[in-house]
Amino acid sequence: MTRFLVVPQWQGSPAPRAMLLTEGASAIADDLPRSRTVVLDVPLEAGDAQGTSVNRLSSLRRTRELIEEALAGADEPAVVIGGDCGVSVGAVSALPDGLDDVAVVWCDAHPDLHSPDTSPSGAYSGMALRAILADAASPLPGRGGIAPSRVVLVGAREIDEAESRFIDETGIGRVDDLADPDGLAHAVAATGASRVYVHIDVDVLDPSELAGVSSPAPFGVRTADLTTAIRALRDRLPIAGATIAGFAPRTPASAVDDLGAVLRLIGAVA
Repeated sequence: MTRFLVVPQWQGSPAPRAMLLTEGASAIADDLPRSRTVVLDVPLEAGDAQGTSVNRLSSLRRTRELIEEALAGADEPAVVIGGDCGVSVGAVSALPDGLDDVAVVWCDAHPDLHSPDTSPSGAYSGMALRAILADAASPLPGRGGIAPSRVVLVGAREIDEAESRFIDETGIGRVDDLADPDGLAHAVAATGASRVYVHIDVDVLDPSELAGVSSPAPFGVRTADLTTAIRALRDRLPIAGATIAGFAPRTPASAVDDLGAVLRLIGAVA
């Protein structure tokens, strides 16, 4: 059975109202099975950069350690509920049996592939996927280990120039059209991986499908298309774990309006 780890991390977000991510995590947690759900106590303080250009790095490093501790030694897959996209770094690091056979599907309006040198904001959430790929010398709080050839971006449409260059240089895969329900499964199978981690920032959806995000991007994917594609992917490869991140409803009422779409995404990966 799937278990759920709720991580209301906000420190990686560049949004002025980043604390809304904690409200979003709480709203989702209220609809999860209590016996299968753990809510992580993340640091409350903003933290500091520790001499780097990564904002709030000390708190982010501590939360990554807490995620890895919470997920260590488990035989069953976990769905991590953020918080900002940085929660996926610790979750991928904690996967059992190494990472050599793991593909990462990154469903996000933004590819999150900045380095500390290229990030215009210094926000860790915009570097999260890069941290999953990073080597041990990187200041980013992640141990890396996923080859770019085993990454598939889904729905990325707001891509900075530095990220675009990195995608071209490394050959990271992309699926921009989910009209073919098997297209994502084929793309992931082509990486040669035997299991897959699925990261979903809810801003991958079109704003007409879900409003509660910090930076809505037009022309996103439909909830139905994404859930269908993920289920087809599950028929090909086992899901080793998943993340739902980026839910930042403005009010409790707006959270209720969006939760239907969020819960459909959770149902697809769980």
